[in-house]
Amino acid sequence: MSPERDRKILLLIIIGFISGVCSDEHELVWSLKTALAESNTKLFESWKPNISVCEFAGITCDDTGSLVKEIDLSNQNIRGSIPFESVCQLQSLEKLSLGFNFLHGSVTEDLNKCSRLTYLDLGNNLFTGVMPDISSMIGLSYLYVNKSGFSGTFPWASLESMPELVVLSVGDNPFDPTPFPEQVVKLTNLTWLYMANCSIGGQIPAGIGQLTKLINFEISSNDISGPIPSEIAKLLNLWQLELFSNNLTGKLPVGLRNLTNLQFFDASMNHLQGDLSEVKFLSQLKSLQLFENQLTGEIPPEIGEFKQLVNLSLYRNQLTGPLPQQLGSWSDFNFIDVSENLLNGSIPPHMCHNNKMTELLILQNNFTGAIPATYADCKTMSRFRVSNNMLSGVVPSGIWGLPKAKIIDIANNNLEGSITSDIQDATTLGQIFAAHNRLSGELPQEIVKAASLNTIDLSHNHLSGEVPATIGGLKHLDTLHLDNNKFIGEIPNSLGLCDSLSDINLAFNSFSGGIPASLGRLPTLNSLNLSSNQLSGEIPGSLSSLRLSLLDLSYNKLVGAIPESLSIEAYNGSFAGNQGLCSQKVTYFRRCSSYSGGVSSWIRIVISCLSVGSVVCLLILAYLCYLKTKGGKEGAAAEMPWNVKSFHVLSFMEGDIIDSMKEENLIGRGGSGQVYRVSLKNGMDLAVKYMRNVDSGVRAKRQLAGGIQKEFEAEVETLSSIRHVNVVKLYCSITSQDQESRVLVYEYLANGSLWDRLHDSSNQKLGGLDWITRYEIAVGAAKGLEYLHHGCERPIIHRDVKSSNILLDEYLKPRIADFGLAKIGRTDTCTQLIAGTHGYIAPEYGYTYKVNEKSDVYSFGVVLMELVTGRKPIEAEYGENKDMVYWVCSKLKNKESVLSLVDSSISEGYKEDTIKVLKIAIMCTSRLPTLRPTMREVVKMLEEANPCKLVAIINLSKDKQNVLM
Repeated sequence: MSPERDRKILLLIIIGFISGVCSDEHELVWSLKTALAESNTKLFESWKPNISVCEFAGITCDDTGSLVKEIDLSNQNIRGSIPFESVCQLQSLEKLSLGFNFLHGSVTEDLNKCSRLTYLDLGNNLFTGVMPDISSMIGLSYLYVNKSGFSGTFPWASLESMPELVVLSVGDNPFDPTPFPEQVVKLTNLTWLYMANCSIGGQIPAGIGQLTKLINFEISSNDISGPIPSEIAKLLNLWQLELFSNNLTGKLPVGLRNLTNLQFFDASMNHLQGDLSEVKFLSQLKSLQLFENQLTGEIPPEIGEFKQLVNLSLYRNQLTGPLPQQLGSWSDFNFIDVSENLLNGSIPPHMCHNNKMTELLILQNNFTGAIPATYADCKTMSRFRVSNNMLSGVVPSGIWGLPKAKIIDIANNNLEGSITSDIQDATTLGQIFAAHNRLSGELPQEIVKAASLNTIDLSHNHLSGEVPATIGGLKHLDTLHLDNNKFIGEIPNSLGLCDSLSDINLAFNSFSGGIPASLGRLPTLNSLNLSSNQLSGEIPGSLSSLRLSLLDLSYNKLVGAIPESLSIEAYNGSFAGNQGLCSQKVTYFRRCSSYSGGVSSWIRIVISCLSVGSVVCLLILAYLCYLKTKGGKEGAAAEMPWNVKSFHVLSFMEGDIIDSMKEENLIGRGGSGQVYRVSLKNGMDLAVKYMRNVDSGVRAKRQLAGGIQKEFEAEVETLSSIRHVNVVKLYCSITSQDQESRVLVYEYLANGSLWDRLHDSSNQKLGGLDWITRYEIAVGAAKGLEYLHHGCERPIIHRDVKSSNILLDEYLKPRIADFGLAKIGRTDTCTQLIAGTHGYIAPEYGYTYKVNEKSDVYSFGVVLMELVTGRKPIEAEYGENKDMVYWVCSKLKNKESVLSLVDSSISEGYKEDTIKVLKIAIMCTSRLPTLRPTMREVVKMLEEANPCKLVAIINLSKDKQNVLM
């Protein structure tokens, strides 16, 4: 056989081998397209069976042009499960990048067969289950599994075989809690270490100093304790250091000053102490975040010379002294929050030097001097908050007209000047807080052009003149406080057009004329205070239709009869100081008479005195009889002394409540006690929650008592100060002196809970809920939560939002109830127990124990799904360990399958309207909290989805938009 023939045979063998290999490679890659067929992406349009796999989009081959070297399908909107068994047979595969998609399902041990990988990215997906062993990938340099959905135990031991690892990104996953993994500090080639929010505990080891190549180190939102180790000062290449939301203690370590390349430093929400002396050397900083610690001392003046600094957040510490006056004058300064410290001096004037600043927050300090005029030209400002200081001088007129401002808060200072016509330019302004200043002049007519206003608080100033008659044009107005000023003229009748108004306080002015009857038509009005004015005429009968928690018309010049429905004990002091009023029921007013003649005035006085005396005697006799009867009763409840704390004017005694807590009045039982319906003699119905420690074991009894005590205190603290039409009213708390028994007295809601009306078959006799009613319940409940999150001085997180905690009154208007798990104040705080109800709990709360408003938003999204589908959050049909959110998302394939989600009892004509609400529900239940809207945004979207009018279609996130539109 000739050499030439041998070469030809060999060439044919090689060609055949390569052809076989190419055929195999093509088949293996093609399996990806088959597995991801449900994806909505143009990526696969170039994947055709008759072309080389190397021509496929996202595929890179080696130098031979035949073997697949890289697969990069990241950020392509692909969904489905990856066939790793096939993919890992690609013998030259070095890079597998699948991040930022919607991949789901579990990842099998077949992944470990991709032993040649140097780059693996599975991050930002929706995988489930445990991440498998990857110890075979001994050449791996880049590992991204952050925000991938993996749970269980991370295979930390696999890292021991990866000495070349440069990037390790495992954060934002619900892994099992573990101390800081010792394998990590041995990876001396690391430049990027992202371990945030993945259940790391213990202390940062001293060995972290060995990772001298680190550029980025993030271990925030974990359970790290102890001090920041001094060895961290060895990481001279650090560009970013993120330690926030842990339990770190001690001082900023000596040597931190050595990190001169540091640009982003965040150690906020810890328990750090000491001063900022180490920070003054970090001149390259762009962002410094140390809020919510216990730091003391002054802010180093050197920080004012930092030419790159754009963000400074030091709020809720104990810092003293002035702010550096050059602060922000060198760069595109964006944000400052130094609120709730002990700072003094004047406001640095040049922080909006380049017109890039968005937020100036310095409230609750001791700042003095005037508001610098430079901020009147800060067109980018969205939040201007300088309240609770000692500022003086005239408010620069341009402040009122900042075109992008959402909140102007100058309350509790000594500021002067007037509210100028510039306010017409504040088209995005939602809230004005200017109470307790020395503002003067008239309220400008142009305020009506600030159409986004929902809160106006100008109380305790020297404002005068008439309130603009057109103020009713502020359609979003919720709160109007103009009390303690010098306003004159009539109360504008147009206020009755502000359908969102819930709180009006015009007390202590000189308003005259009559009370506008239009106020009685405000559907959400909850508090009305018109006291201490010069109002005259009769009380409009339209006020009788309001359900007010506060009504005060005292000290005016009102005449005529008090409407019968307002003549109740709860409003006893509401009409004092109006000599011309009369009543058939309120005893301390003269009786109304239909004729002018008759008995002379002195005889009427005698009769009145005798009548009052008789009533007093009867009351004394009745009380003595009550005491005698009470003394003869058996049982601890009747005999024990009680302490009462009232939060509204009461028309009952504690005895009326205690005596009615009988078995025949029992309407419910819960984990913390029983609920009774109490009907008073005056026709009023109350709901009474009775909480008592009954466990016989001493230790168990103490634990139970502690739990009930915390729940009781949480509910009282939350509800005692709330005044909102969509939050259940707490009249009073009653506590036994031995602290063994606790009673909460609420308004009684006749139609039970939303859960009962939707899911309890025994309630079918009450009739189903049509879509209009369901929609109104959704809006009302949303407004209640919006008030809790945004309308209180400190945000309130409910933590147990569900349909059984949304109660319905006789008109099916909703009230948010049961605040036993509520948290008040700072968000993103940790708790050691998962609070809430299965099916409603946000996924991140289940593994991070973090409390914030977005957890409530998720739960409310589930409630919206209940209203649309009529189904329960947990049903067998969804599958094992699956809930309604999973089930709904699995049906978003086409319009027909989406419409099949709608409760069959809802009229066909409203099904398109229900889909608008379903879109909102899907946004509320986004897996990532940052993608969920705020409750304020939810309310706005729901109002736009009103089935009773034409509305704009709500945009949904890209992954759902094509299916739902």
